[in-house]
Amino acid sequence: MKRWLCRVLGPVVALGMILQPGHAAATEPDESTPDLAPGARAAILVDAGTGRVLYQKRADEPMPIASLTKIMTAILAIEHGKLDELVTVGPNAVGVEGSSIYLKEGEKIPLETLLYGLMLRSGNDAAVAIAEHIGGSVEGFVWMMNEKAEFLGLEQTHFANPHGLDAEGHHSSARDLATLTAYALKNPVFSQIVSTEVKTVPWPGEQWHRKFYNKNKMLRFYRWADGVKTGFTKKARRTLVSSATKDGRRLITVTLNDGDDWKDSMMMFEYGFNRFETVSILKKGQRVGGKSLKKGDRRIDVVAGADFSWPLTQEEKGLVSVEPIVSFPLERVEKSGMQVGTARVFVKGEQVGSIPLISRFSDEPTVMGHWKHVLALMIGRGGWR
Repeated sequence: MKRWLCRVLGPVVALGMILQPGHAAATEPDESTPDLAPGARAAILVDAGTGRVLYQKRADEPMPIASLTKIMTAILAIEHGKLDELVTVGPNAVGVEGSSIYLKEGEKIPLETLLYGLMLRSGNDAAVAIAEHIGGSVEGFVWMMNEKAEFLGLEQTHFANPHGLDAEGHHSSARDLATLTAYALKNPVFSQIVSTEVKTVPWPGEQWHRKFYNKNKMLRFYRWADGVKTGFTKKARRTLVSSATKDGRRLITVTLNDGDDWKDSMMMFEYGFNRFETVSILKKGQRVGGKSLKKGDRRIDVVAGADFSWPLTQEEKGLVSVEPIVSFPLERVEKSGMQVGTARVFVKGEQVGSIPLISRFSDEPTVMGHWKHVLALMIGRGGWR
């Protein structure tokens, strides 16, 4: 059969890709989906490991995002800077409006300290200091931000500054922010910073250490929470990106212009963890489609070239199918590991992903090859006289 029903085997590590608009795997709200606050403008719930959208509301609408901007600022600084290098605070970083860690001109602060001030205290002055240090200027750093957004495929995102204060042309969407966050959380430094509730840091020229308390109350409200960032401006209103990990599975929520964001995020997390289970559909090395070919003394099998897992509801588990497409002639295969086709994975008839199919020479000899092997052994041992 071209398509065959897969049996769900159990949870494994999944492939990572945030779905773009138009993918059928994005769940449409129904009677069982989260009942968000009526005023919540936009939201999304994503399984970070696989990228499946479990819930969405106006997920592709470009909106002001306030300090969620700092997710991009932080990951760029981590990727392009060194945590122990000293950042000289310039005049542009002093007295920036809004949240502050009270930098003084001429101070030399470790980049790591500024990153904690950026993500825990949402320091707008820290954002400017980081931007000038990494990008040479705020304008240079903003160019880097937009270049990274394009690289990540963030279609509704454009940055005008490194901190998120309201500005013309500064916006993103719930889906884009989930994509960016899933990418950033793969970095262990970023993940460590945003999961920290309190950070004590030494401060140049001061006798006492400073303590940064994380503004993200989700770390205290929800036992599985491990990040990420809050935000607020008069134009954006309350914005929040949250991450939670339970039993090895990480979910990401984004809410934009939501006055009840803590509650709505926790509601989405509970919905995602309770209704969906990440299950193994294909395992690397598993024979797919039953197609094989004898070549000499060995057999060539078609096997999965990677693991593929997907979050499924209980109802969806019996509605998974796989379509193996072998496009390379097996008789021309010379070694194991050659890509010979693709396996497409469907849930309820809609494609949710694909993996490569590769060749594998079986160690089991054919019947004739088996007797040749036995004969060679007998002769080698002097068994035939």
